[in-house]
Amino acid sequence: MALIIILLRRHYPIGPAILAGGLLIWLLNAPQINHLFDAGYQTLTKPRTYDLLLALYFVMCLEIELRTSGTLSGMIAALQRLFASPKITLAIMPAFLGLLPSLGGARFSAPIVDEASKGTPITAEQKSTINFWFRHAFEYINPINPGMILACSIAMIPISSLIVHMGWLSIFAFAFGWLVCLTPLKVPCERPQNISQAEHRRNIFDVFLCLTPVLVNFLLVVLFDFGAASSMGLVAIGMVLLLRLTYRVVNIKEVFLGAIDRKMLINIICILYFIQLLTVTGTLAEIVDTFQRSPLPIPVIIGSISFVIGVLTGLSQGHAAIVLPVVAALAPGNLDLIALAMIAGIAGQMVTPTHVCLTVTLDYFKADFFKTLKPIVLLELLLVGVFILKTWIL
Repeated sequence: MALIIILLRRHYPIGPAILAGGLLIWLLNAPQINHLFDAGYQTLTKPRTYDLLLALYFVMCLEIELRTSGTLSGMIAALQRLFASPKITLAIMPAFLGLLPSLGGARFSAPIVDEASKGTPITAEQKSTINFWFRHAFEYINPINPGMILACSIAMIPISSLIVHMGWLSIFAFAFGWLVCLTPLKVPCERPQNISQAEHRRNIFDVFLCLTPVLVNFLLVVLFDFGAASSMGLVAIGMVLLLRLTYRVVNIKEVFLGAIDRKMLINIICILYFIQLLTVTGTLAEIVDTFQRSPLPIPVIIGSISFVIGVLTGLSQGHAAIVLPVVAALAPGNLDLIALAMIAGIAGQMVTPTHVCLTVTLDYFKADFFKTLKPIVLLELLLVGVFILKTWIL
C-alpha cells in the first residue's frame, strides 16, 4: 500500500500503481512465476471481470445517450426549479442512484453532479467527493447490496435484522456528508425562472426518462436476477429506442464507440488482477490468520481484518466473504460484531484506490486522488466513531 501511495503521489495512473503494489507483494511473498499466470488466468476467466467491464461500458453508453439528447440537462433544470439550492440536487441524485448497486456505478451519477454544479465555483475534487460519498450513503440500508446479501447469508441472519441494527448509520452518513461536503460550498440559491408550460412539461418528461433506466435496471436485477452487464445492456439499447420514439434522436455510432474508454479499461483490469494476486499468493489468508492468532480483543480483530480486506479489495463482497465466516465462527448471531465487520469493511473500501467507484469518479472529473480522499477519511472516522460510541461506550 505504501508503494501504491507513493506512485499516486507522483501522479501515476491508478491502475498501474495498484498493479505495481500487487507485483511487489508477489515478489516479497511468493515469487513463483506460476502465480502471475494463475492470477492472470483467473482474472480473464472470471465472469465478474466481464460483467464489470460490460456494465461500465453500457453505463457510459447510457450517459452519452442522456447527455447528447438533452435529457440530462432537462432533468437537472426540472430539479433546480423544484429545489432552490443546487446542494439538494447534488446530494439526492447520487444517493438515489446508489440504491442500485453496480460496480463502478458512480460513473452514471458523475455527469449529473457535473451538470448540477455548472455555474458554481465547485472544484473537481469537491465534485468527486460529493459524487463518491453520497452514492454510498445508503450502503447500510440497501437490501440488494451484494455485500449485505452475502454477509447475511454467511451469518445466517435475516437482512432485515442487520438493516435495523445498523441502518441508522445511513442517516448519519447523509448528515455528515452534508455538513462536511456541502455546507462549506458558496453556492447561490436561485429562484425558479418562469418558463412556458410546454418547456415545463418537457423537463418533467426528462426526469421520467432519466429515472426510467434506473428503475428498470433495479427491477431486472431484483425481480429477474439479471447480472449487471445484461441488465445495463438491455437498458442502454432500450433507451436508444425510447429516445427515438420521443423525438430525442441520438447518434448511435457516437454512443457505442464513444463509450469505449481504454484508460478506464486498463485501470479496471489492473485492479482485478491485483485482487487475484492477493488470493493466489495467499496474502489475504495470511492477514486473516495473523489477526486471529493475535491477543487483541475480538471486536478489534474483526474490525481490523475487515478494514484491511476492504482496503485491499475495494469490494463489499470481498470483506464480507473473508471476514463473516470468522465472525460466524467466533460469535454466531452477534449483530454487533456482524455490523462492525460490515462498517469497518465499508470504511476500508471507501478510502482505497482499489474501489472502482472512486477510480471512475476521479477519471471523470480529472480530480486529484489525495485532495478527494481527505474529506472521505474524515467522514469515515466520524461514522465509525459514532458506531463504536453507541455500541461499546454508551
